[in-house]
Amino acid sequence: MIHDLCVIGGGINGTGIARDAAGRGASVLLLERDDLASGTSSASTKLIHGGLRYLEHYEFKLVRESLMERERLLKIAPHIAWPMRFVLPHHPGLRPRWLLRLGLFLYDHIGGRKLLPATRTIDLRSDPAGRPLKPGYSHGFEYSDCWVDDARLVVLNARDAAARGAEIRTRCEVTGARRVGELWHIETRESDGSTGSFKARALVNAGGPWVVQMIDRTHTPRLANISLVRGSHIVTKRLFDHDRSYIFQNADGRIIFAIPYERDLTLIGTTDRDHDSADVAPKASEEEIAYLCAAASEYFAKPITPADVVWTYSGVRPLVDDGASPAQEATRDYVLKLDAADGAPPLLSIFGGKITTYRRLAEEAMEKLAPLMPVLRGESWTAGAALPGGDFPLADRDALARRVAERYPFLSADNASRIFSTYGTCAFEWLGDAQQAGSLGEDFGCGLSEAEVHYLVRAEWARTVEDILWRRTKMGLRVAPEGVQRLEEYLCRIVNS
Repeated sequence: MIHDLCVIGGGINGTGIARDAAGRGASVLLLERDDLASGTSSASTKLIHGGLRYLEHYEFKLVRESLMERERLLKIAPHIAWPMRFVLPHHPGLRPRWLLRLGLFLYDHIGGRKLLPATRTIDLRSDPAGRPLKPGYSHGFEYSDCWVDDARLVVLNARDAAARGAEIRTRCEVTGARRVGELWHIETRESDGSTGSFKARALVNAGGPWVVQMIDRTHTPRLANISLVRGSHIVTKRLFDHDRSYIFQNADGRIIFAIPYERDLTLIGTTDRDHDSADVAPKASEEEIAYLCAAASEYFAKPITPADVVWTYSGVRPLVDDGASPAQEATRDYVLKLDAADGAPPLLSIFGGKITTYRRLAEEAMEKLAPLMPVLRGESWTAGAALPGGDFPLADRDALARRVAERYPFLSADNASRIFSTYGTCAFEWLGDAQQAGSLGEDFGCGLSEAEVHYLVRAEWARTVEDILWRRTKMGLRVAPEGVQRLEEYLCRIVNS
């Protein structure tokens, strides 16, 4: 079979492009050497946001596009994305209040905000948001952005692409690709060592941190370069008892977030550190952990120490190498480079990008390729098409969540909420007609059932314990070692059976 489009990379950009192209009628093949979202796309700060601090670098186009996408994603994925209010305390000696107010005014108005409430000024001496903070913080602002489950956003794009005809192949590494006449000949290696080959009329390189290595494997010129920047996060026990988040300014010009996470935890991030190689697994250094603890302790009344950290994670951002220095000043915008000289089959390489703008990036990829591929010339469609499980308006989210709890009263309140926030209306696909917990099979701990695991293997390409506990869900924070062992044994029995 000859595919119209082969996409290399199962992160957010690759799955978004595969979805868009498949929805226009193209035959699409997506190849990912590991699991979906196994790299940068599952290691973000979990926010859909415009990037308030990008205004200081005059990246108005990026901020405007991001803010517009924020509202679109709330409409197409209301189960895994929802509004969140952020508290920005004024720090005497850093950015003046008038500058913060001006930035937030622009933030409210340049992106066509419709669904989210506007910024307001708050008195931290009387507002509950001020209680966890040191007494010296008396004034602040509260504005809107959104939370998203980043890894699930990737998986749902892949699911929708597959539903529209795309072939999704995980654990399938591209070892080389070459142009032969009007086609790309692509060589692959599976996780079991077996090899394969595919043919496609066009190739999209969405390799993220590995984009340059993938260009080298196609024996084509590098049309741009990237800088690898590591962003690390720490997770602690819950530091405050309300549902708002904080954005804190630091003396070094950076900002960090402190966000309610997984019901009883707090997520703090992120750092910006140069990373040597995409092939070096990112890990939060002691210096980064200490930095995040110190930055948060500048604001919270109760100091945070490395001993309070229960989990860390890190990702590598592939930022366009524009000569900016240090790392935090590199642009977060994306660049698409098309190589199609002399009528050769096209290669489109993706440099940079951020999770918020993935859908628009995919549209621009279609615009780049459409003059060379008539099959992609259809109308843009992804802005209004719900992702799997998100086929309801945001206003109905709470009512549908209650419906899950009412229909399956044997689920604990926390587990019912978790299930809906993970699967949306797709929860009913695997919960089915269950009348009691035993109907869902073995419980691996904290409500992670055999029925749920089987669904993740069957419908979402999950194969390993890590796929299930850290990407499809975050139950790795809950399930005990004994449950992890039982889960591993169960997966050995059912995967590839």
